[in-house]
Order: sequence, then structure tokens, then C-alpha cells
Amino acid sequence: VQLQASGGGLVQAGGSLKLSCAASGSIFSINDMGWYRQAPGKERELVATITSGGITNYADSVKGRFTISRDNAKNTGYLQMNSLKPEDTAVYYCHVNLPPRGENYWGQGTQVTVSS
Repeated sequence: VQLQASGGGLVQAGGSLKLSCAASGSIFSINDMGWYRQAPGKERELVATITSGGITNYADSVKGRFTISRDNAKNTGYLQMNSLKPEDTAVYYCHVNLPPRGENYWGQGTQVTVSS
């Protein structure tokens, strides 16, 4: 199983970016999909998750600004990021959990930089 994340880049504060995460390989279905981020000198933190049924969960710091979604037919997840702030600067990692044994896989990370 491989996860290919894309969509990161440099944006000014107040701008928007949309991240994508395409899963490939021996995948029948995906349980949870999620996005995490890690800023320099900080621990990796949860940004947002979405279940196979579409139930979402967000970190308080991104609620109302970020939207997570998924296309089950394409095994692809998305993170729409609006009203970006400099504190959103980090490497963003996608994550999936696969049935039946709950195996976890991580993408390679995509850099998001928000300038003030």
C-alpha cells in the first residue's frame, strides 16, 4: 500500500490550498482517513479525520477553516484549507487505516508554508 500526498506549497496568510492523498496497492476498502501535521520542533498532531461513513473530526485550531473529505471510489482523501495562518506552516501527512486488521499507513508528507 502506498500513499501519495500532493498539493502543498507556499501561500500568503488568508489564502487557500487543497491537499490530496491517493492510496494505491492492495486495497479493498479504507476505514479512517486522516491528516496530521508536524511543525519544526514540535510533535506530530492530528488535523482532521474522516470515517468510511463520512463522520469528521477536527482539531480545534482548524475548525471552521479546514474541510476533510474523501472519494471512496478513488481511494483518495482531501483536505481543503482556507483562511490559512502562519501557524499552519508544517509538513502535512496523510494516514489511512485498513481493514480487517486495522493496519496503518502514512504518506510521505507535503510541505505547507504560510507567509505573513
